[in-house]
Amino acid sequence: VQLQASGGGLVHAGGSLRLACEASASGIAFRINAMRWYCQAPGKQRELVAAITSGGSTNYADFVKGRFIISRNNAGSTVYLQMNSLKPEDTAVYSCNVQATIYRSAYSTVNDYWGQGTLVTVSS
Repeated sequence: VQLQASGGGLVHAGGSLRLACEASASGIAFRINAMRWYCQAPGKQRELVAAITSGGSTNYADFVKGRFIISRNNAGSTVYLQMNSLKPEDTAVYSCNVQATIYRSAYSTVNDYWGQGTLVTVSS
């Protein structure tokens, strides 16, 4: 499963950005179980920002509640992160993560996949 992320950039504090991450695969059968966005600020550990399950349930880190919205397209193959009221402390590399079930001929496995990070810079 390949993930292609887009949408990062430079924005002033108080502004908005929308990140997108599209999942695709060729030649294999898979089902996405959950899609997540993580962020890693300079000098800090990566942390979960938001997640959405295949059933549509969402959860958010406390530091983005009320400001960020995670959603997905109808096909469930693309996850979005609408980032509003951005703060300088939101500056980080944002990465998408997908947990997917891969169906083989005789068995299935559950794997995690990561997209390339996209840099979000919020100026004060």
